[in-house]
Amino acid sequence: MKLRKNSMAVPRHRFSLNLAVFVLILGGYSLFSEVKATEGPEVDSFWDVKDDSSSEELDHTVWNNLLTQFVDDEHDSGVNRFDYGALKASSDHLNQLRNYVLGLAEMDPRTLTKDVQMAYWINLYNALTVWVVTSDYPVESIRDINSSVFRPGPWKRKLLTIAEKSITLDNIEHNILRPIWKDPRIHYAVNCASIGCPNLIKQAFRADNLEELLDKGAREYINHSRAARVEDGKLIVSSIYEWFQVDFGGSEHGVIEHLRTYAEADLLSKLEQFDEYDNDDYNWKLNAP
Repeated sequence: MKLRKNSMAVPRHRFSLNLAVFVLILGGYSLFSEVKATEGPEVDSFWDVKDDSSSEELDHTVWNNLLTQFVDDEHDSGVNRFDYGALKASSDHLNQLRNYVLGLAEMDPRTLTKDVQMAYWINLYNALTVWVVTSDYPVESIRDINSSVFRPGPWKRKLLTIAEKSITLDNIEHNILRPIWKDPRIHYAVNCASIGCPNLIKQAFRADNLEELLDKGAREYINHSRAARVEDGKLIVSSIYEWFQVDFGGSEHGVIEHLRTYAEADLLSKLEQFDEYDNDDYNWKLNAP
């Protein structure tokens, strides 16, 4: 399944061992997205434009309905699950997703207000992630999706063209959402289809529910054990806080202060013992049923 045509002919000759290794390294590049960001994200200034006079509101009903249909938010683990298999088996719902994404791509978000834009990019990121995973499903992890020097992995693959610019998932997260809005709660809104990730919620983002859903996402994730827990007297946090520490105050102390902002009583009392965390981890297993 493709949203756009991206093809590259592969030469039919035998690769040398060294070149094969080179291809393997490049092919795995997107798999190492967990490398710690030591500097702030680089903004693509092309997208850092808004129109405060715009009264246009976007209709995300289709995406909202798909989330309602395929997200299970009552799993015993507290981790929402997305039924990629059921979506893949339904051509009607797949077409709805495809048309929703392509419809967003046909507009220029720079003509919208900042809040409408933020909801636009969050929903587009999550919808594209679902599309990419469903296209290759079944997989054990989004990191298992085939990548090579000729076919970039899921985050660096050019998926859409918007306002005549190619767009990847990395573009949306690291060149648009993070640097333009500078809001750490973005990490609780965009979903990478993994157990370790904040939940993909059963509701589309809109300009009028942004603050509510961003706060809700932060509070629910932080108070779940995959975000922060104490084991044998040691504080273990999600690797999200290590990879993107720059977005959470730029230090381990800053991360803990951020956690304290949303921590409920039980976690808050435990966090009082720490100024630094001892370890971090992350579960890349797919958030499927």
